[in-house]
Amino acid sequence: FQPFINAVPDGLLQRAKLTWPGPVSWLFPRAETVPDWLAGKHSSIALRVTDHPVCRELCALFGGAIVSTSANLSGQAAPRSQQEVAEYFPAGLAGIVEGELGWRDQPSEIRDLVTGQLVRAG
Repeated sequence: FQPFINAVPDGLLQRAKLTWPGPVSWLFPRAETVPDWLAGKHSSIALRVTDHPVCRELCALFGGAIVSTSANLSGQAAPRSQQEVAEYFPAGLAGIVEGELGWRDQPSEIRDLVTGQLVRAG
């Protein structure tokens, strides 16, 4: 999880690993080297190990993490097709990875690693 996070006790890291791979994002203490364009002004950074086969293969082929946000604008419903993604971003995209959509109807759950607090239900 380096270089994204500050060191955390093993027990806290295990808390996250028990839910991975899967639909739970955890807010970790952000490393000082993480730029604001990646985490904003937040003192934490959200990490998730996905169980989606296309994303997992892409990470394996790339050899690293994927930095992403939702494929929709704030307040809009999540797109359910490649066509909807393209319509949300009419100015264009560098590309869309072909593959099956995830099977979940809800966004991933977000929890604070240190407190265990639920930030967003999934």
